[in-house]
Amino acid sequence: MQTVGIERIDKLKILILGAGVTGSSVAEALASEENDIVVIDFKPELLEALKERFDIATVTGNAAHPSVLEQAGVHNTDMVIAVTDRDETNMLACLIINTLYSRPKTIARVRAIDYLKHPKLFSANGIPVDFVISPEQIVMQSIRNLIEFPGVLHISDFAGGLVRLFSVKVVNDGFLTGKKIKDLKVRLADGKTRVVAIFRRGVPMEVTGDAIIETGDEVFFVAPRKEVRRVLKELNKLEAPLKRIIIAGGGHVGKRLALALEGDHQVKIIEKDPRRAKKIANDLDKTVVLLGDCADEALLLDESIDSADLFCAITDNDGVNIISASLAKSLGARKTICLLNHVSYTKLLPGTGIDVSVLPNQETLGSILKHVRRGDVAQVSSLCGGTSEAIEAVAHHNSNDANSVVGQRVDAIKFPPGIVMGALIRNSEVISIHHDTVFQEDDHVVMFAMDKKLVTNIEQTFQRI
Repeated sequence: MQTVGIERIDKLKILILGAGVTGSSVAEALASEENDIVVIDFKPELLEALKERFDIATVTGNAAHPSVLEQAGVHNTDMVIAVTDRDETNMLACLIINTLYSRPKTIARVRAIDYLKHPKLFSANGIPVDFVISPEQIVMQSIRNLIEFPGVLHISDFAGGLVRLFSVKVVNDGFLTGKKIKDLKVRLADGKTRVVAIFRRGVPMEVTGDAIIETGDEVFFVAPRKEVRRVLKELNKLEAPLKRIIIAGGGHVGKRLALALEGDHQVKIIEKDPRRAKKIANDLDKTVVLLGDCADEALLLDESIDSADLFCAITDNDGVNIISASLAKSLGARKTICLLNHVSYTKLLPGTGIDVSVLPNQETLGSILKHVRRGDVAQVSSLCGGTSEAIEAVAHHNSNDANSVVGQRVDAIKFPPGIVMGALIRNSEVISIHHDTVFQEDDHVVMFAMDKKLVTNIEQTFQRI
């Protein structure tokens, strides 16, 4: 089945509410895929900056006002993505759209824990939002995964947690250095763990059995969840647990992370805002909340930074995060994680000693893209600054047998170079993928697209007709 060179013939019209950091990143990702994008925001300067960079339309005004929504063409919009800085605006806009218009699919960002802990709010009789996303919760879970497996650069779940995608950095004289991919199969043994991508200085390399891994490469693996720890041990990447943790920044992400960790970790939060520090101190049971500057060397030394297993810089200021994490590393922190809202700042990290960077916009993007993708797509992870994607798609028998993946052998699916199959999940079990494996109805297939332009091939192959 040949799927190379498929053209996108059905553009989506997408209305984005909010031109802040999240809205801008969503607009960038979707505009690059030739969708028709309209962005609403009450700040004209943000909209002008977007129009200078991308071929999109903009409307200035309140995103929850019907007249503004109508001016943006809500009547013939396929999808509304409400990601303004105010939860109330996002929810009200979705309510108005459902009440007044031929309702497009709606996605709303909701940040406040007070709303999220009441799921009935978004039930059939509640606020009419098709999909609720919480970027802070997504980022928190991403950081928590990195804490669970401190030897990895990235880790994300697929197939309801049955499969994990993770990447590791190849160090000089490490186990992976100089190895061919086919030689790793003997060491990994289970037949279900696969190398799906190699990035060398940010450039994807062809994944073949004879591909040789070099120092500095970032290598992506897909493995059954229960095998990840064993695989990391085989790769000499299973590091000692992180128990003593200092979090720089007590915002939405910092508070969520402390709540998730304080039961079985020693957690401290450094927060500079007195009111915020007092509030989170009242909400947290076991976490020590410190009022101060996370880039204050004297404070870090007083808190025994040299005995900390992890310093996690997750304030809302990228510069503060880079400086404080670099300082903590130089003062003896074992591991450092740095949150960055601007992907370009990752270029500043070499030489800082910072171990891992987390990009909130990239983490959040996958939760939105899975609702935008054609075909039956269950999960998306946006990777490598948004240039690549891992996708979990579901196989279906189509009325047009020529385009049906069901009943086809793996070696009959002629994906272009750059798309690698990573895992096959059938009846909630991970099974080995071989060239003669035949796809069945409702199989879940996890694939890595080294260039997001290749995603169209996956969408077409796994479409439901």
